[in-house]
Formats: sequence, C-alpha cells, structure tokens
Amino acid sequence: MKTLRQILNSISHTLHQGSLDRIVEGLTLDSRAIKPNFAFLALKGSASDGHDYIPAAITQGASVIIGSVFTSFEEGVAYVEVPDARSVAIELAANFYDHPASKLELTGITGTNGKTSLVYLCHQVASLLGHKAGLLSTIENRMGNEVLPSKLTTPDPISFQAMLAQMVDAGCTHAFMEVSSHALDQQRVSPSMFDVAVFTNITHDHLDYHGTFDHYIAAKKLLFDGLSKDADALVNIDDKRGPVMLQNCKANAHTFGLYKAADYKGRILDNSATGLHLLINQKEIFSPLIGAFNASNLVAAFGISMLLFDDEQSILQALSSVKPPPGRFETFHDMRRKITAIVDYAHTPDALKNVLQSVMAIRKGREEILTVVGCGGDRDKSKRPVMAKVACQYSDKVFLTSDNPRSEDPYAILSDMEAGVPEDKKHIVLRIESRADAIKAACLMAPANALILVAGKGHENYQEIKGKRIHFDDREQIKACLQTN
Repeated sequence: MKTLRQILNSISHTLHQGSLDRIVEGLTLDSRAIKPNFAFLALKGSASDGHDYIPAAITQGASVIIGSVFTSFEEGVAYVEVPDARSVAIELAANFYDHPASKLELTGITGTNGKTSLVYLCHQVASLLGHKAGLLSTIENRMGNEVLPSKLTTPDPISFQAMLAQMVDAGCTHAFMEVSSHALDQQRVSPSMFDVAVFTNITHDHLDYHGTFDHYIAAKKLLFDGLSKDADALVNIDDKRGPVMLQNCKANAHTFGLYKAADYKGRILDNSATGLHLLINQKEIFSPLIGAFNASNLVAAFGISMLLFDDEQSILQALSSVKPPPGRFETFHDMRRKITAIVDYAHTPDALKNVLQSVMAIRKGREEILTVVGCGGDRDKSKRPVMAKVACQYSDKVFLTSDNPRSEDPYAILSDMEAGVPEDKKHIVLRIESRADAIKAACLMAPANALILVAGKGHENYQEIKGKRIHFDDREQIKACLQTN
C-alpha cells in the first residue's frame, strides 16, 4: 500500500508535469476564476467547510479532490484523503510552480509591529544596491518597481507560490515578505523555504484568534523552529522574547538592538522632526526617518542586508536615503499655523505608545499633542481600553472615534475604549463616532505649533461598515482639513 507521502509525491509530480491546469484552494468556488481540469483542496474554515463545495468543484471540472472526509465518489475523479488539506497545500503548490523559493533569496519578517516598514526598507536597499527584488506586504506587493495589490499580510499558500514564481519569471533574485502569525498557524508558508527569518517584537494583538498570549508567541516561533541549518535567524534582542525565538532553532543565530549588546548594534545620537542621526556598528548614518521605532527598523534592515549582501559601506549609504512606507509616520503640514499632522498605522497599544513617544521626542517645547484613535470591530476587544489609556497618557487631547467597525456597533466599541480612560484624564477626551468629524475637530481645536496624530488606519483607504467597504483615507482627510483651517 502506498504511503500518504508517496501519494502526495505522485500528485505533485502530476501537477508539475502539467497534466492539471491549476490548484484551487478555498472554501467557496468562483466559476469565473477557474477552468476545468484542476485539483481542489477542501479546507475546513471557521464559518464554512470546503468539503461542502466538492460537488460544485467536480461539476466545474475538478479531476483531483484532496480532503479529509468523503461521503460520495464520482467516476473519473481521483480522491486523496489527508488529515488536513492545509498541511499539504504548500507542498503541492510549491511543486506545481517548480519550487520558486529555491530560486530566490527569501527573507521572512514576523512580529507584532514593524513588519511592513522593515520589508519596505529592505526592498529599497536591495534595489539601491542593484538587485531586482520582490516584496509581499500588508500594503502592496512588488516585483521590482511593478506594484501589485495586496489583500492579506501573507497570502494563501497557492497564491504565495504563484507570486514567488512570478518574481522568478520577472528576474527577481531576492524577495522580502511579512509573515503573519495567522499564516504560520494556518501553514500558508513553510519555514524551510526561508534563507533569512527575522523577529521584530511581540506585543498585545490578535488574541481574538490565538486565544492566549502564549499561543500567539508559539505561532511566531514556528517560523524559527522550522528553519534549516543553512538559514539565518535574526532577532530583536531588546525584546525579551527575542532569545525565545532562537530556542531549538537550527539556523545561524544573529541579534540586533538599540539597548543591549548585539551583533548589529544601533545608538540614537539625535531624533528630531528632520530625521535620525544614528551610530550603527560604530558608523554614523543620517536618515529622514523619525522615531526610536524607526531607529530599530534601520538597525534590523542593516542586519538583514549584511546577511544578504555583506557590503557595509554601500548598505549604510542606501539606508541613509530610504523612505517609510505609506501611512507609517507619514507627515503633513499646515505652514500657516505651523501644525504638523502624522498619519500612522499604529493599531496596537505598544505601537501607539511607540508612535506617541516618538511624537513627544520631536517636540521642541511644550507643543500640544492631539490624538485621534479608534479600534477595529470583530477583533480583540481586550486591547480597546488599553489603547485609550495609552492615548491619554501621552496626549493633551484625545478624540476617540471609529476605525473599521465591521459588523459591530461603533458606539459599543467606543464604550469599550472609554472604559480605559483614567478618571483624571476624562476632561481631555472627546468621543466622536464619525472618523471624518473627529479628524476635523482635532484640526479645528489644534493651537499653533501643535502635533496631531491620526492613528490606526495608516495606508488604508476604506472603512469597513456592516459588510461594506466605504472609501475613507486618513491622509486625504487630514490634508483637506489642514488646507481649510
């Protein structure tokens, strides 16, 4: 009798030989998106079960069905029973696309905060050093300078392999990608594919999915546990979970940090509204990026680039000219009133704290800080009061407002946030459900020289309300307000 591995290898060989046209993974089928003669992976989801769509898949031309439970069989269709179709999807997809990861230097970055900024910085450095690189991020995907839309922080395993194959076909030699805890838990990526794996930090987030903080940490650690002995692991030694990621890790271990001894060590010499003056491994660098969190990102990008390119002088020169991604500490100005507004994606308590501390650090005197912040619906409720408390701790005025309420009542979300407002700070807090009105109010109430932070959505250009996406862009709103006030 053939083993499961032999059966899967046989299917993989068939896929690679081109006998099948496509692998389809999902819980539903869209007849416009597929053609006959494909393999269908039946996945069990939280809301629906892909096994329920097997008859529809066969009707639309599926010739191979991979799943865990079959109640009926059709003649001329091959059925492969596996414990969990997710566990084989990445292997089948990799074989179907001829293992594109093996033809790239693939870097995966995980952590609660900093993933997007770091992949952007590394992509820019690689490009400035003359390498064509791919990028997979929350904001967008790139092949060289070509921009492609992004739907998830980390795509599903089949889309992921298809995109890597596109990068190879386009001549990319390197790729940088965000690796979310969801993707690791759902086996959308295989850690063994990565040449470099990076840990930025871990803070309070995604507990609605993982249940506990320990489970969240364990999901992040999967990336490092699965690395090969030839890979490199780079962790933030300033985060107390950095060393945890390296436990039982077979890869070559490296560290970066600002405050502890590290392989790649940074020190802030000056942090102002015009940028950062740093020492990185005892070499001076000036960067237009602002804030201690960006200093950490720059040191991490230096470490990654050294592991990949090993050209210190060229890397430092490249880092001095990199720009932040859209919606990450992006600044706007009202020159008449000398007001600076900052739009940032900070949507966790730690990220909000870091950004507000960075805002405080660039003040020249006692300029007022006004913070507009909300929390998303259908997500971790426990962080809502913490977000409000953090905003109050570092701001002179706080505007609690909507983010993406999704299916929840915005009023209830604001009540959850308001519960975290300290008694002695209630007088500085305004509760305005409309995000547009909250931003307008902040601009109207801001005195000369004030600093306004609009936090939570960053690059996003929509709000999700009751199942609909409505166009809304914090950057557009703040620019319009500053021009009219």
